[in-house]
Amino acid sequence: MPASATSALSAAPASMAPAPLYIAGRGLVSSLGANLAEALATLAAGRPGATAHIALGEGSDAQVWPYRAIPDDPIDFSADFPVDSTRPADCTDPADPADVRDGDAAWYARARRLVRQAVAEAGPQGRDGPLFVASSSSNVGAVEGLAARPDTDCHEFAQRIAAWLDWRGPVFAVATACTSAMNALAAARDLLVNGPWASALVLGVELPNRFTLAGFAAMQLLSPDGARPFGAARNGLVLGEAVAALYLTRHATAATRWAVSGLAGVVDGSDPAGAVAPAIERAIDTALAEAGRKAADIGLIKVQAAGSPGNDAVEAAVLTERFAPLPPLVSLKAALGHTLGASGAAELALLTACLEAGVRPPRDWPIDPELAARGVALADGATPPATPPRHVLALILGFGGGHAALVLDQLDEQDERDERGDKEAAQ
Repeated sequence: MPASATSALSAAPASMAPAPLYIAGRGLVSSLGANLAEALATLAAGRPGATAHIALGEGSDAQVWPYRAIPDDPIDFSADFPVDSTRPADCTDPADPADVRDGDAAWYARARRLVRQAVAEAGPQGRDGPLFVASSSSNVGAVEGLAARPDTDCHEFAQRIAAWLDWRGPVFAVATACTSAMNALAAARDLLVNGPWASALVLGVELPNRFTLAGFAAMQLLSPDGARPFGAARNGLVLGEAVAALYLTRHATAATRWAVSGLAGVVDGSDPAGAVAPAIERAIDTALAEAGRKAADIGLIKVQAAGSPGNDAVEAAVLTERFAPLPPLVSLKAALGHTLGASGAAELALLTACLEAGVRPPRDWPIDPELAARGVALADGATPPATPPRHVLALILGFGGGHAALVLDQLDEQDERDERGDKEAAQ
């Protein structure tokens, strides 16, 4: 297999570009608040997300890491493990009629509550379309303290979520590290374009667990004092939890504000743990071509930048070469936390809400002088764009060599009339 290959997300040739995918509803429960309105209020006040501090190790060897945690509903990490490993394997969650065969009933009850909360905010019409559950950790937080590893997988967790929602349509689990939600969006688009369904729901679910945190700590990727994307003193990322829902439709309605017009991904195996410049370039170029846009059409870029010394520099180099001049850049990970497999859904939900409200995330660190000399800057609460961008590029990069790019178009009344006319002509 070649070191670099285009993944299943990748766009068709321009002449075969699929129809747009419309975002008809969105919901987000995160460290910024219980819904998007609370998240916007937090950012507008110049505050980042709520922070927990999780200790790994014992005694003098213990390390404490910041973690963006959902406020007012935190996971208790004070015990050795949040799971009682002596519980019987066939225990039942008292708040749910379904059996919790393995794991912590309290963890599942919390997950169920957060999932239902995000989906209710997104407001999907019906429960018969495809459901995509995107996560890099699935239910690890519920089972990591068990004496023996349970016989479950990511699809079993997706089916459990479907039961919580009384979902009657087909259910898919997507686990491709940090690009999970972007791959779920691509799969949803394919089914809506080629299948009998008119709508789909993409659900990004990333909840706390020690396993993920310990893995990132072991790779020396975490910051002990806060994420500073593109910052002069950046020293790692801060993980976070989120549940995000995107309700997607084949056709726009009068209330639809956003369309996904280009979506592409490139998998490059030459560096499975880091960003690869040619792969980022190819993902951007493919997404732009699919959307029928040029680099000059992009009015804002939602960057991946999370505070990594190496990956931030690679991403910045690609953007400064590909876009001249650079449009405004926005990073959400310092405020939201890096929500891993949920990040595509969580950041798209938050990004579109921020653009509509004219809100930008706060920034209290200086940009790396070397990057600033090349024009790299981050739009923040002090410098909102004068006019909302019509076309937006969003990047998500992840482990496994995944590089995803997405083009968002902000719709106006003429777009809606044109789309409705196309729909009527097709009938």
